Formats: sequence, C-alpha cells, structure tokens
Amino acid sequence: MNQKKIGIFIASSRKKKNMTQSELAEKLGVSDKSIGNWENGRNMPDLSLFKPLCDELDITINELLSGEKISKDKYQEKFEENIVNTIEYSTKKVSKYSSIVNLLLIIFGLFILISAIMIFPSESSWGSIYSVFGTMIFVIGISRFTKNLKIGYRLLLVLFIFLGILGTLFLTDYINVKRNNEAPMFRETTLFLGTEEGEILYYDTPFYDVIKCGDNYKIIKNKKYTHEELFDFCINE
Repeated sequence: MNQKKIGIFIASSRKKKNMTQSELAEKLGVSDKSIGNWENGRNMPDLSLFKPLCDELDITINELLSGEKISKDKYQEKFEENIVNTIEYSTKKVSKYSSIVNLLLIIFGLFILISAIMIFPSESSWGSIYSVFGTMIFVIGISRFTKNLKIGYRLLLVLFIFLGILGTLFLTDYINVKRNNEAPMFRETTLFLGTEEGEILYYDTPFYDVIKCGDNYKIIKNKKYTHEELFDFCINE
C-alpha cells in the first residue's frame, strides 16, 4: 500500500471537488491536520472513514486504496491486490502497537521491580511481593516479544529469564544481609522470641536462615530450629 500515492490521489480528488482541507475535515469530523497528514502520505485515514471519505470525493474504496482511478477492465485485479495490501497493512499496524505494548510491559515491570527494592525497607514483606510482581510483568513482556520463536525455545527462554531474575534477587538479598546487617526481604516465615537478654528474631528463607540477636543479623544454616537452639545460638554469640 503506497501511502504517498494515496495521499496525492486524495489531494487531487479533493481539489477536483473544489473543496478545501478545512471543508473536507469538517464533513468527516476530523482536524485539518489529519487531512494534511493523509495527503502528505504520513499516515492513512482510519478504516471507519474510508467510505465517508470516498463518498465526499466521489471515488470508490478500491480507487482510494490504489491511489488512482481504475478502468473497468482492471477493477477486479486491483480489488484483489488491494485486499492483500490492506491485510498486510493492518497486520503491520497491529504488530507495531503490539511491540509498543510489549516494551511498556518490560519497562513497567523493571520500574516496579527496582522501586520495590529501593522504597520498601527489608523488614517489610511488601518489597518481596512487589518485586516478584514486577518480575512477572517483565517476563510477560519478554514472552510477548518472542512469540515468533518455537514454543519449546520460547518456554526455555522465559523460564531462564524468570529464574535468572529471581536468582539475582535472592543473591542481592543475601549480600544485603551479610554486608549491610539488614533483615532478609525474601523470607517464608518470621519468628519473634522475647528473652531477658533482649529480643530474638528468626527469619526462614528458602536457601538460608537469619537470626537477629540484639542489633546483629547472622546468616545460619537452613534447617528447622527449636526455640532452645535459637536461644543458645544468641547466648553463645
């Protein structure tokens, strides 16, 4: 579909009707700028405007899509050609908008992911919830971008990216506990124990456990601990 040729044809047809861009725009309920964009070949009229536009210019939709007047002997040939061109044009347009949506999903997912880590304190469970939510949106965007791949490769890629992001989050959380002396963000349960010496907080995470004795967070082996074992650990520390 040659937009430039169609634009020139719209302009010449309008001028043959002694109609200004403003007059045509008013009849179609669009802006002067829209008419100018059509005639300059920058974009095409909306599909819903094809018939009203053709009625105003005394041309057929087939002629509009061809960008020229069509003789009777070539009408059927052009008609079939324009059907194919219209389908291709519509497909490209849908694909363009789909790519924009996919990109927005990726950006939005990353925004939520980074914001969750930066805004919520490590003691809050909301940080982990929003970071996983952001990861899922990001992966959905990647998945939509790779829809042309074979289903097997696509699933492997999405799984690899998802696990890679989660692994990075868990590693970052581990380093944060180790170096910055903060509570783990990604934890399954939190246990509070009060003693005469002070408070004990125990965090159970999927790969390691953390115990807080006083103001210090310590990473310990991942297993089921009794209350006595936790008390002894802090006393020995």
